[in-house]
Amino acid sequence: MPAVQEIPGWRHVYTGKVRDLYEPTEPHPRGDVMLVVASDRISAYDWVLPTEIPGKGAVLTALTLWWFDQLRDIVPDHTVEAPVPDEVAGRAMICQRLDMFPVECVARGYLTGSGLLEYRATGSVCGVSLPAGLVDGSRLPVPIFTPATKAEVGEHDENVTLDAVAALIGREDAEALSHLTLAVYGLAHEIARAKGIVLADTKFEFGRDAAGNIVLADEVLTPDSSRFWPAETWEPGHAQPSYDKQFVRDWLTSPASGWDRHGDTPPPALPDDVVDKTRQRYLEAYDRLVAG
Repeated sequence: MPAVQEIPGWRHVYTGKVRDLYEPTEPHPRGDVMLVVASDRISAYDWVLPTEIPGKGAVLTALTLWWFDQLRDIVPDHTVEAPVPDEVAGRAMICQRLDMFPVECVARGYLTGSGLLEYRATGSVCGVSLPAGLVDGSRLPVPIFTPATKAEVGEHDENVTLDAVAALIGREDAEALSHLTLAVYGLAHEIARAKGIVLADTKFEFGRDAAGNIVLADEVLTPDSSRFWPAETWEPGHAQPSYDKQFVRDWLTSPASGWDRHGDTPPPALPDDVVDKTRQRYLEAYDRLVAG
């Protein structure tokens, strides 16, 4: 992992794949808050890559803040109105501290990725039975909640059932997370579709605030946490072009990289053209959603 950035008035407490968390060194005017900084790091296949994508952190932050504004009628979010330090301006948020649920809340409206693999093997995804005959890219009859357990950096998230989530956090909270996840996905899908983007699936994180309310946290509906497909080219039956890091994944698994994703050797540095193409996809997703 890269060296920790020093930020006056803030103490670093955690480094994730993309984000760094800081707490204030002195009492903050807005109470018990955290500074959430989005870096330009990019991860793939559970590795943080040695090459950054310039401007990626700013895109993720701006898009997340835009989505929070669209979603507040459904669920509150963890941001608070406060200036961020100049050292991380444009790629950081001041957020209230939450007691986070240990669950990745995934909504799927279309079949692809790990959901497609599980469907082919069992006819269901995370315990939810689906109709026969679906293919890569098929729209599901209704969106489904397909949660996963959170994994440490370098480990794999594991898809689980709603019953498994209920056993972990209680039935009432599990049902509430399922309802909120699908409600947020439904509105976001409608908004994105109007902008010419298909929101195939996405993952959310929720926490509980000091008053006991369930709050939407972390990043939301970015190319890092979602599959965005151009609506004009969506066609079930094959993999779809997407606004995400697919260029990175494709290069890492190609002979050109010389990397064995199943081994213990870290991935190599990305070539300039892969960096440029990936950066352009993130920017295009932002432009189509926010300005489109």
